[in-house]
Amino acid sequence: MDAILGILATTIVGIMVGVELAVAVVVNPITLRLPAGPSLTARADGARMLGAAMPVWYLVSLVLTGAFAALTWGSASAWTAALAAVLLAGSVIMSVALLVPINNRTRTWSAESHPADWREQIGRWDRLHIVRVAVIVAAFALLASAATLL
Repeated sequence: MDAILGILATTIVGIMVGVELAVAVVVNPITLRLPAGPSLTARADGARMLGAAMPVWYLVSLVLTGAFAALTWGSASAWTAALAAVLLAGSVIMSVALLVPINNRTRTWSAESHPADWREQIGRWDRLHIVRVAVIVAAFALLASAATLL
């Protein structure tokens, strides 16, 4: 059971990290190169779509990682998995406190209706997102390490 949960948690977290990394280094830089109208449309659509999916993904990742840490308590894997869970919890807190408010504004923007400082707000979201990606990459590395210590 420990190994199965470790594999499941590592897979779910790993795919989430891949999606978030792709958003940070591929999707968002491409949308910023577009003219204002299409850029706003793409970012608003992304905010709506990913804004619906990612909260569930983050919480499932956190629960699976926490469960793996609890289930392996007393083994070499437990502390590493627990630290991964702490990092994932930090990423959730960071998301709710800093990124979601910007995302909630972004999802309502259009080419015809957007604030004058939309590029600055998107730039702030992108910088915060890079920090969040670094945190979840570290959590993924710790979780993968914990799974191999079984």
